[in-house]
Amino acid sequence: MRWGYRVFHLELKHPFGISRSSITTQRTLIVSLEQDEIQGIGEATENAYYDVSIEKMTTRLEQIGDKISNYKMDTPEDFWNYLLPLLRDLPFLHCAIDEAAWDLYGKMKKMPTHRIWGLDPYASLPVSNFTIALDDIDVMKDKIAEQPWPLYKIKLGTPGDIDIIEALRSVTDVPFRVDANAAWTADESIRMSHLLKKLNVEFIEQPMPADAWDEMKEVYAKSALPVIADESCRGLADVSRCQGRFDGINIKLVKAGGLTPARNMILEAKKLGLKTMVGCMTESSVGISAIAQLLPYLDYVDMDGALLLKRDIADGVQVTEQGIEWREDRWGNGVRLVPDA
Repeated sequence: MRWGYRVFHLELKHPFGISRSSITTQRTLIVSLEQDEIQGIGEATENAYYDVSIEKMTTRLEQIGDKISNYKMDTPEDFWNYLLPLLRDLPFLHCAIDEAAWDLYGKMKKMPTHRIWGLDPYASLPVSNFTIALDDIDVMKDKIAEQPWPLYKIKLGTPGDIDIIEALRSVTDVPFRVDANAAWTADESIRMSHLLKKLNVEFIEQPMPADAWDEMKEVYAKSALPVIADESCRGLADVSRCQGRFDGINIKLVKAGGLTPARNMILEAKKLGLKTMVGCMTESSVGISAIAQLLPYLDYVDMDGALLLKRDIADGVQVTEQGIEWREDRWGNGVRLVPDA
């Protein structure tokens, strides 16, 4: 199997701020796999919070290149397990390779990935929220006016969080989700839940630091709103730990290591009665189209990453305020790089 990669700088329409950082450009890695003259592509962004850089991913990819070259694709699951000893500490790169493997495999089978899993892409599907990043309140209000949407995720984690939500309520009455990105204490989380419930907020994502497992038991018991794990839930082993601490989990493909483990996490969460969500990074339609393959499994989804870019480098599944526009005329993940990318 042949492999390759390209690095892109994705320029954002607006600065993207959360409780711990703000960016205007996102570097991303596109990995390609080719077998029998058929090519698949996958994506992973770099991320300082998880200590993942483009340089770290490309160096490792070149180190394991011979292992990939000597492998003949059977199933993406087998390929994922084959690479696990080499990539256990670098799930972001594993994700890009796994997305490319499913894209390749679907093309080899002449089927979209979701069809391989027996999923109905026209069943009742969750609508993606549109994310309003932290900024000056007037700027956040302008972003809502610029992009009308039926559901917003609002990034929080400041001393003025309630002021932000109240101000945004002056420009729209559609449901909000809020994401504190681990910025609150237990007392703050509980207090905020009661205030936010009155402001038509649907749920709170990751209110506390990822390792605050004991405190989350209290928050879960006393919160007026559902709480969804993000930074606290990276892989399959974390899913059962979230039971009794969170109402659901937000899976990021890069955290988990790709579609293969994310699908297993979803199935495990459903067994435990947890709500399931998949979220995105500020990534191109390569990663977003991979997320879309999981939609029929999900209760919630956050897949607006490509909408936040000035220019997308890929053409794939389209995210709209009405829902998803599939590329059923394409196999695999239904995505390809645009000619001038």
